[in-house]
Amino acid sequence: MAQLRDPETGCPWDREQDFASIAPYTIEEAYEVADAIQRGSMDELKDELGDLLLQVVFHARMADEQRAFDFGDVVDAICDKMVRRHPHVFAQEGGGRAEVADAAAQTEAWEHAKAQEREAGGAQSLLDGVPRGMAELQRAVKLQKRAARVGFDWSSPEPVMEKFTEEALEMLEAMQSGNREAMEDELGDLLFVVTNLARQLKIDPARALRRANAKFELRFRAVEKEAGSQEALESMLLDEMEKLWQQTKLRHRKEGIE
Repeated sequence: MAQLRDPETGCPWDREQDFASIAPYTIEEAYEVADAIQRGSMDELKDELGDLLLQVVFHARMADEQRAFDFGDVVDAICDKMVRRHPHVFAQEGGGRAEVADAAAQTEAWEHAKAQEREAGGAQSLLDGVPRGMAELQRAVKLQKRAARVGFDWSSPEPVMEKFTEEALEMLEAMQSGNREAMEDELGDLLFVVTNLARQLKIDPARALRRANAKFELRFRAVEKEAGSQEALESMLLDEMEKLWQQTKLRHRKEGIE
């Protein structure tokens, strides 16, 4: 990376990049890692992890050029954090190892440690530090989790479903009004409640949506194949396409495909 960024002999593209221009690639590579995992492709996962590591090296190199920090500092920082947040594994200075009952207890201890670090860093709100660049589904869950720490949360999924029904009716009213801004607001509320339901059920909403996307893609491709051509599909009525969809859905279920 130092050679690629060399002002005289480096690559013109690599030389002109900065943190902001590289950030979208970093996010994209993280998604490609997740995609390789979902498809169970270890060869692709190896390659995608390399691509993601390159993004870390790229950012570290640009920081090194500014004399801010280097790759070694990045490694040291994460090692220090892992030791600090795992007192049940690593003996702490001046004492032994802490006791942790199970994974749930460790998750709670981890979040408590993060909260203490944020307070030490001058955080004024529980919501400080939730990245604005996160995918919005994940950010919604993160905001909800933070609020839940002080009890601002539903006690079970059932009240969330009641809230969903309430928000769905408000969405219908907004649609009937024809007010685009009102529809956007109510749709946002509806999505926020759905992410809250997912959190209550301990389901990752992004993963659930990925599964729904994959299911839709699989079934729609089957419908296209059944129709024979795009032209044939375009000439069909919606009822005809729906019939093909239901037939595909039934066939996939019999074949154990979801």
